[in-house]
Amino acid sequence: MYDVIALGELLVDLAERAKDENGYPTLAANPGGAPGNFLAALSAYGKKTAFLAKVGDDTFGHLLTGTMRRAGIDTRGILISSDTFTTLAFVTFDAHGDRSFAFARKPGADTQLRWEEIDPAMLAESRVFHFGSLSCTDEPARSATQSAVAYARAHGKLVTYDPNYRPPLWKTEQEAKEQILWGLRQADLVKISDEEVQFLWGCSPEQGAERVLALGAKLVMVTLGPKGCFLKNAQAEYRCGCPQVRTVDTTGAGDIFGGSAVSRFLELGKTPEQLTQEDLAYMARYASAAASLSTEKSGAIPSIPAKEAVLQKMQEAY
Repeated sequence: MYDVIALGELLVDLAERAKDENGYPTLAANPGGAPGNFLAALSAYGKKTAFLAKVGDDTFGHLLTGTMRRAGIDTRGILISSDTFTTLAFVTFDAHGDRSFAFARKPGADTQLRWEEIDPAMLAESRVFHFGSLSCTDEPARSATQSAVAYARAHGKLVTYDPNYRPPLWKTEQEAKEQILWGLRQADLVKISDEEVQFLWGCSPEQGAERVLALGAKLVMVTLGPKGCFLKNAQAEYRCGCPQVRTVDTTGAGDIFGGSAVSRFLELGKTPEQLTQEDLAYMARYASAAASLSTEKSGAIPSIPAKEAVLQKMQEAY
């Protein structure tokens, strides 16, 4: 039995390390894709995970599959495609370390996953099903995602969702909003950023949390970047800041927050609506510490901190 199975993009982040005199970046390759980062954090913190994804039959595709395996993620649901290349994300940074994205994905292998290629038995073997919006940008992956969500809900699985909005990957903002709102209506537990709340509704994080709950979620976690997070269900809410760190690279921090928070949620053994303020604090402080520590290193999966380091940072900060 898996604790969490995720469906979605598995790709390579080519992140800027330096620029030459003409502005051309020197890039370093790291494993990426929000669902993979999310699962890697869960695996690092003792949870059993599996991935449903597609990569190319190329150097990067085989590297990514090996990385997932070493991270403790079951890879039997990762398919190798001979028809398309592994998706590449080009990540550049501004003076504050914030990211900008460009993608080689026309199409990328991750968009070509089909429902008939997915083994429903793997979904049946999991307590939680997780997905994001990027598998809904293009067909056939959009239909595969919709079918997997329907299967998970029909079989009583807890559904978790992270919009992970990336503007360059959508044809229009309206299409992005429609698909993200569809995803929010499917989920029991949602991780969403304050920027995504602004994109969808132009409101505060607190108001955004209310809107997500009104769409049917039982628990919403709003990440606030360096300002921390805000968690809310029907009976309680909790806000905390982030520990002080020396940020180098924010890539994957939100995914690591999500995976860390869900790892703690699973330890509590409650439904999302049963969580008390104390429970929300238990999740939020750990996830905020883990995500903050991850920004001190480059890349996403390589930057996931050990549990002992997270607990030490929590003692210092809270």
